[in-house]
Amino acid sequence: MTLNILENDMNKPSGSSAVNTLPKVTRKVSVAIIGAGTAGQNAFQQASKIHDDIVIINDGFWTTTCIAVGCMPSKLLIAAADRAHEANNSAEFGIHATVQIDGKQVMQRVRDERSHFASYIKKQVDSWPDHKKIAGRARINEQGLIEVNNELIEASKIIVATGSSPSIPDSWADKLGDTMLTSDSVFELTDLPKSMAVIGTGAIGLELAQAFTRLGVEVTVFNRAKRVAGLKDDDINNKAIDCLSHELTMHLGSTINDVGSQANADGKRSSGFIDYEDSAGESQQWQGEYVLVATGRRNNIKQLGIENLEVELDDKNRPKNLSKKTGQIGDLEVYIVGDANANLPLLHVASDEGYSAGSMVCENEKAAYIRPPATPFSIVFCSPQIVNVGMSLPEIQQDPSLEYVIGRVSFDNQGRSRVMGVNCGLLHIYGCKKTDRILGASMVGPDAEYIGHILATAITNDLSVKDMLDTPFYHPTILEGLRTALRDVQYKMEIPYQSHDTQQDSF
Repeated sequence: MTLNILENDMNKPSGSSAVNTLPKVTRKVSVAIIGAGTAGQNAFQQASKIHDDIVIINDGFWTTTCIAVGCMPSKLLIAAADRAHEANNSAEFGIHATVQIDGKQVMQRVRDERSHFASYIKKQVDSWPDHKKIAGRARINEQGLIEVNNELIEASKIIVATGSSPSIPDSWADKLGDTMLTSDSVFELTDLPKSMAVIGTGAIGLELAQAFTRLGVEVTVFNRAKRVAGLKDDDINNKAIDCLSHELTMHLGSTINDVGSQANADGKRSSGFIDYEDSAGESQQWQGEYVLVATGRRNNIKQLGIENLEVELDDKNRPKNLSKKTGQIGDLEVYIVGDANANLPLLHVASDEGYSAGSMVCENEKAAYIRPPATPFSIVFCSPQIVNVGMSLPEIQQDPSLEYVIGRVSFDNQGRSRVMGVNCGLLHIYGCKKTDRILGASMVGPDAEYIGHILATAITNDLSVKDMLDTPFYHPTILEGLRTALRDVQYKMEIPYQSHDTQQDSF
């Protein structure tokens, strides 16, 4: 791709200013990879099997979003929060305890364990030849050359794996100043704050809001819609709000009019504030120590100069004409993978896309095929957990050819859930009457991550509801709730208009 651009410029008349100002190339490579996260690292390792003249360019930490600011530190914080919550909420079992939370130790362990996970990535990166690694911010210029530090690199093939970063509404960073936190900065806190607002009820917002609440921080959650975790099944959404409201103070359906910071009386630091209208339209103000902005993430591609490689972006910075099978842009020798393409920003997807792109540039057609998750599957690791598998209810309802039923089970009185004191939840399984197959499911409840995996396996392997019910369900387990919902699906397929008790299992 870049060679074609340069050749076109070289063919211009000798008096052309384009020729006179043509930049001098300092390095030519077969493959340049921009970004060294999960997708970039996998692309580099795969492409290196064939090409020796390869370079990987990275701005910032040489590890992954998951390890540095995503999955791992958030789960470390949740693990500490769960320990505190169980100790503080065991009176019903006759266990009485007074918990002392050392905020500095909590946050130090998060960073220490994060460094432990990162050390494995560092060891791998350190094994790569130094001349193939460039630390710096890359930009693609009008000639299709990669500018980085003092180098101009001409690459025959380019893999873009620049990841994502928090999406922050315009002017909020300036207005909030050092009172603003994002998922990229929150784990750098050296101690637990006294108070915090969390804006956004997606996976990041819910997980961090609940974790900090359980660790003794006074947390208030704001969201424009009366929804959490992007749930599209109204009954599951309402149940999730009900379960989470036992712990979280949430202002759902609120409109934020302004944010800012103001100096405290002690003059040592500022506090943040949020001016908002509540769901009833009343003007309110929140004040506290920090404002955690969890309003999603956007791909890091806008400032790269990708348009100079004839790559077009839509209004949400998503590349047009992107092959979801290979990550390639049309017939250009440009591949955009991982969070950078804004397709499915998940680690296992980024890993597969990076592997595929690295294989593609090696002309390894067999391995150069992205294997997208056969079944859509998402988990929010709050408590109770929230899971979506397969088709959503609106997707099913929009397809007139699908005659469906909804199998239901409440976990409010499910045997093992009640024994463990985690009995708040609801599972819906969407079954197809014509095929006896599971179309999808949505759930809030205990052990949802495991129930979700079982349902995803069933959908992926085309198991019938009968196949599922033929498998053993051990008593007493929370997984018995899955059997109850499957039985309800089966019953409604046969007698769809009669009520059926889905409240509890046999004891």
